[in-house]
Amino acid sequence: METHHPSRGRKSARFHPALIAFLLIAVFFLLSEHRAHFFGILPYLLLLACPFLHLFMHRGHDGEAGSTDQTKENHQPSIRR
Repeated sequence: METHHPSRGRKSARFHPALIAFLLIAVFFLLSEHRAHFFGILPYLLLLACPFLHLFMHRGHDGEAGSTDQTKENHQPSIRR
């Protein structure tokens, strides 16, 4: 037997905007106080993102990924002399 508690719905509905506001204020103060640290490490974070982007963007490329039988038949390698 399920019981419905109307107070839970209202409490959680009021809690979410307060939590979001608190997190936004915390992020603002963290960034304003530690801006030098954040911008100092930013180039390294961009460099670290490169291998991850490479892995995720090239996932599934096994040479002829996405090609069908028709394109394999029509594809003729060029012969260099």
